[in-house]
Amino acid sequence: MRTLIRSAAALAAAGLALTPTAAAAAPTPSPGAATVTKAGTSFLTATTITPGQPVRVGASTGDHLYWSFRAEAGDVHEVSATVSFGGRARTGPSTWTVDVFDGLRRRQACTAGAQTPTVAATATSLTLGCTLRRVRPWAEPWSGDPLPGTYYLRLSVTDLPEPDLGLPVEVDLLVGAATGGGTSGDDGELAAPLVANTRAGTVLTADPAPEPVAEEDAGLTGWLPEAGSRWVWTSAGGVLAAVAGVVGFALTRRPRRP
Repeated sequence: MRTLIRSAAALAAAGLALTPTAAAAAPTPSPGAATVTKAGTSFLTATTITPGQPVRVGASTGDHLYWSFRAEAGDVHEVSATVSFGGRARTGPSTWTVDVFDGLRRRQACTAGAQTPTVAATATSLTLGCTLRRVRPWAEPWSGDPLPGTYYLRLSVTDLPEPDLGLPVEVDLLVGAATGGGTSGDDGELAAPLVANTRAGTVLTADPAPEPVAEEDAGLTGWLPEAGSRWVWTSAGGVLAAVAGVVGFALTRRPRRP
């Protein structure tokens, strides 16, 4: 019984570990694209690349590597990066991250991919990924929606043992772009109601009969306002104010001398 439980747990763990890798489809480089062999160290010195252009650069652990690429409306960009450690011994696990910023230096959220994975000290490589939201042709000024323009990509390590700083690594990076026809996924027609109708009406087989209209009372009291209306309360308030004014004057006036 214990053997079956351990086997089931091992299969479940293996399935959980393989599911993200199998579900993520890595972008492919464009045919004939030249490989970029350098990276910038800040937003101002970011190396310009194009979607589908492979990148291979050597760096040191702890460096901040920057690239920039152009995004058009309707594109969905997918970033795939692999950090190779070259089999060099490391003292502990490390956490890496890939961040994407728009032209206003606003960090864009990832909808899929291992954006901030942690690798063990014995691993020889690490794979990162980030799928961005579809670029919109327009957005409100206060929103953080992605708009067409230049985007910046940063690859860095966020947590590692201090003795591992400066160890050489090799980075392979690729940005893929899927064009969606120049429109945003938020723009379009609603195919189905957002909330289903839970109170269905009856099917009418004939035109409904009009409801009878009550005749207006043309008697002597027809012109009087209804009880409880604002005209009644206003009139009563005016009468009470007049009475209060007369009583107050009678109480406060001085008696005349003979």
